[in-house]
Amino acid sequence: MVSFLIAYASWSGNTQEVASLVEQTLSEKNVETVVYRIGGGPIPDPRRFDAMIIGTFTWDKGATPDEVKDFVADVGYKPENVYVFGTGDTQFGGDTLFCQAASKLAKFYNSTFEPLKIEQSPRGTQQQSVIDWTKGVLNHWKHLLV
Repeated sequence: MVSFLIAYASWSGNTQEVASLVEQTLSEKNVETVVYRIGGGPIPDPRRFDAMIIGTFTWDKGATPDEVKDFVADVGYKPENVYVFGTGDTQFGGDTLFCQAASKLAKFYNSTFEPLKIEQSPRGTQQQSVIDWTKGVLNHWKHLLV
């Protein structure tokens, strides 16, 4: 069975909502998921999973939160097949800084799949964007196996 680790950091709950929707969408496609809130105890070993999805919010003028940086350092290596999503708010820095933490993580992990960027909450029309992105992640991962 295919398995994905979904690791996320969230303060306001927006990134957690996206992680939950990603988990739900993958589960509907018969993908085993383990959801880990970054900073919430021992880190599951990414080697146990076929792919890892990391979710983050963007902090302080486009910065990646310290707890996400700590998570990356604590994992200690760059797993293959990493996908990234982020939440942000364009009122703080406009399009230039919007979800920069997600862009930085995707670049760090050499992710070949475009990171998902959500304005604040995934509710409303953005909910479908999360579902479509998640299905795209799964299709991208399957394509890598061929």
